[in-house]
Amino acid sequence: MSASTSAFAAPALTVYAAQHEQTVDLLTKAFTKETGIEVKVHAGEPPELASQLVKEGASSPADVFFTANSPELELLSEKGLLTKVDPPTLAKVPADDSGAAGDWVGVLAREDILAFNKDMIQESALPASLLDLAKPEWKGKVAIAPTDADFLPLVGAISAVKGRAAALDWLKGLRENAVIFDDNEGVVAAVERGAAATGIINNYYWPRLRMEKGAESMKSAIHHFSGGDVGALMNVSGAGVLKSSHNQAAAQKFLAFLVSKPTQEMLAKLDITFEYPLVPGVEANPILKPVGELQPPKITLKQIGDDHDAAVLLREAGLI
Repeated sequence: MSASTSAFAAPALTVYAAQHEQTVDLLTKAFTKETGIEVKVHAGEPPELASQLVKEGASSPADVFFTANSPELELLSEKGLLTKVDPPTLAKVPADDSGAAGDWVGVLAREDILAFNKDMIQESALPASLLDLAKPEWKGKVAIAPTDADFLPLVGAISAVKGRAAALDWLKGLRENAVIFDDNEGVVAAVERGAAATGIINNYYWPRLRMEKGAESMKSAIHHFSGGDVGALMNVSGAGVLKSSHNQAAAQKFLAFLVSKPTQEMLAKLDITFEYPLVPGVEANPILKPVGELQPPKITLKQIGDDHDAAVLLREAGLI
């Protein structure tokens, strides 16, 4: 059967997408080209789309949820809204990078890092731990985006690794020390122009800015926390099929496409995502620090949680 014939026969796939627009556009167009299955994208922020799916329940028009961070998928898993992923698809990536219940699959990974302005601070003067940024000596020297969905998994990880009280103390320290921005793009731009000496971001925002400005023009650099510090958290972007979907076969095919080796190689080669592919044997974009040299904390995606308590902690600390 030709792709054009398949397109005529198969209903369009509805994907609720909370990944970067460029990445989603690239993937959905490539999927349609390969399979003939059209894709309708409903885009939004991860927590908002997850909440929408919970409210819609069995009436949701969504077939697939594809999101930037694991907590939203954990939430849908806890609510029983996802169906099992086909075992051959799950087997494409390491088990630790997918949902423990087998109802969502990891697609890409990103690392939390500290961006710093080279004219304002030497890398040797940067803190040994992310938690040090709450100390008084860092007042006015760190930028954060507490309302950005990417900040929530980091708070969840600190709570899991250090305890809830320690996470709250850290956030209260940041409330005193930090310059607040709306999102990670704002943080990395502020560090680059010298409005803040350092900033907490996901790793891919800095190479995107580097691509835009040119490497020779960059006034900032990135620092990787080491020794298993929670500041080097690796979080996973993934996808799951809604149990309520009436298009199960096409939805499972989309998940299989996301973790196929050609798709993962495409994502790694293009200067768009700057995230780490999860399929073994696929090398990351060479601009990234090799994944084998990263030293993330030992924490499971389940331990990071579903963002609920992280949001409560941010409110208790007065950051949102």
